[in-house]
Amino acid sequence: MAGTGKSTISRTIARELAEKKRLAASFFFARGKKDISHSRMFFTTIATQLANSLPVLRTFISDAIDNNPDIFKRGLREQWNQLILNPLKNAPTQSIQLVVVIDALDECDNMQDIRLILLLLAEAKDLKTVRIKIFLTSRPEIPIFDGFRQLSGEAYQDFVLHNIPLDTVNADISTFFQQKLSPLKAKHGLGTPWPDELVVAQLVERAAGLFIYAATTLRFIEDGIDDPEEQLSLVLSATKSSLSATEHLDGIYTTVLQHSVLGKQGYQACEQLAGRFRQVVGSIAVMFNTMSARNLAQLLQIPFKIISRTLDSLRSVLNVPQNESDPVRLFHLSFRDFLQNPQRCIDSRFQVDEKERHTSLFRKCMLHISQLQENMCGLWGPGVLITEIPNDTIQKSIPPHVQYACRYWFDHWRLGNPMAVEEDIKTIRQFLEQDFLHWLEALSLIGEVSNGAHIIITLEEILFVSCNAH
Repeated sequence: MAGTGKSTISRTIARELAEKKRLAASFFFARGKKDISHSRMFFTTIATQLANSLPVLRTFISDAIDNNPDIFKRGLREQWNQLILNPLKNAPTQSIQLVVVIDALDECDNMQDIRLILLLLAEAKDLKTVRIKIFLTSRPEIPIFDGFRQLSGEAYQDFVLHNIPLDTVNADISTFFQQKLSPLKAKHGLGTPWPDELVVAQLVERAAGLFIYAATTLRFIEDGIDDPEEQLSLVLSATKSSLSATEHLDGIYTTVLQHSVLGKQGYQACEQLAGRFRQVVGSIAVMFNTMSARNLAQLLQIPFKIISRTLDSLRSVLNVPQNESDPVRLFHLSFRDFLQNPQRCIDSRFQVDEKERHTSLFRKCMLHISQLQENMCGLWGPGVLITEIPNDTIQKSIPPHVQYACRYWFDHWRLGNPMAVEEDIKTIRQFLEQDFLHWLEALSLIGEVSNGAHIIITLEEILFVSCNAH
């Protein structure tokens, strides 16, 4: 399956299957989101969920782990065979048909892994004991086409969202606008009819089959600082009807930013507001995990009031929860793509330099790590088990923004501009000399020691290559 809205569809299907007790397992890839941006934990996660949803598999999967204690470090093919395929083959015959839901396979960061995953999953069609179907969504990218091209026609069926007749999609979007805008008419005492059929038709035309355009437009009209009529007028004047779907989407994003972030401020104030936008929202766009607005303020070392004010003006494109402890999210990855592409984000004040943001976040992370201390949880003696330490104690001693810094400082440095800034290399050397043991202690407390080992090995390789190059 491919096309806009695939993630929404896969989540809905997974939820309905779970309610019917037919969901065997699910995995949702997301580019740039650490453990779900690659395939290293894909089959192990599926195996764990299979053991929970189908108890008859537990013994077989457990035996596979006992016989292969390092299976989590092995290749995808061996993980598939040992943890999933063989247990399914050896399990008693089951009458119910189960479904595995895999969302956004194109978001996996390794093209060869994508092709291999498709080949391995296709082997499920030959199972005799347990009937498993795979529901997989993806954009129509080359690795996906290549992977399916190697499969026999009986192994899969495809359904392309873009092949749904545009008239059908437009009818749904028209209904969406009419139903969602109608309550605003009574709330604001607008005239009847509002919006009229011609305006709805113009909105549908600009949406060009993209529900994300319709949803963003609606949020902008609902949450704007002006009344709905003025907000709607801004939307209709943002682009010409002859533009492509992507250009219309870029147009609404530009309108939202110019109107909601800058408003009618003077030049100097606009520059300051745009800079704050790039710092705050640009960070959210490249971060490896979501966090609350308050934790984000702590990570970036920006007063919470400023963070809150920045985010509140962008509820058309950001999911900003009322509960301050809930994470802030982008509504749609197309907004991130828009910000990072100068050809699409034509207002340079809002363009996000991905490398610059990663480098800035790396430096913030290192500042927080430098403040770690020995025995930060105040443990009563050596040899204390992690399970004996109350989680509240760990969370208080190592708050979420510090945990983020410990987990992801290296990834931000690697994706920034490593080796280019001598000051950053000096910071890493200082970390290794002064803060390394404190960092390892923090990782052990939050259960990330294995990740720390991987970081050190990769860091050593990068620094070794750099030294030889010079």
